[in-house]
Amino acid sequence: MPSRRIVLAAGACVVAAIGTGLALYGTRPTGGNAPQAAAPCAGSAEAARRVDAAARGEVAAMQALAEPRPAPALSFKDREGAEIALADLKGKLLLVNLWATWCAPCKAEMPALDRLQGALGGGDFAVVAINVDTRNLDKPPRWLAEAGIARLAFYADPGGRVLPIVQRDTGSPGLPTTMLVDAKGCTLGVMKGPAEWSGEDAKRLIRAALGAGS
Repeated sequence: MPSRRIVLAAGACVVAAIGTGLALYGTRPTGGNAPQAAAPCAGSAEAARRVDAAARGEVAAMQALAEPRPAPALSFKDREGAEIALADLKGKLLLVNLWATWCAPCKAEMPALDRLQGALGGGDFAVVAINVDTRNLDKPPRWLAEAGIARLAFYADPGGRVLPIVQRDTGSPGLPTTMLVDAKGCTLGVMKGPAEWSGEDAKRLIRAALGAGS
């Protein structure tokens, strides 16, 4: 009789072991031929490499991403106060620049951004300059008019939502901060600080991101 109990106990252990194995392995992917989901911005890697190669001279501080990622979800207002999302502007290369009237380097580079928009802006490229002032909201458009900046569309975030999102996404603690976002909505590179955006180095960078010759 004791031997019978031993046999029954051993059989129970085998059943338990099989059940445990099914629990551990039965729900795992089979591997082998299972398709792997592509990263959402995998197709932007070649453009990021071109940006990295073109980040020279006056735009050498542009940090191309080794692995492009979806641009942060940003919402802001246009000149008429209507809500707009960055994703609404997809379909062309975007140079997304955050600026404020209390930021001297920001104001210093705005004329160059305006000239860049005039030189290359169109169906496949646009400068998206987003003002992040949260007080004295009549000041930013007035300053732009006084500075003769007329080619840039006016975008603003008086609610203060955009700046912290971009700071977290880019690791940039201050202003100006600029992101280069491709037509699919993927961030190719980040600039922390100002640049001479209307110079030949900047134009070469934009053309490289577009895949066009210099």
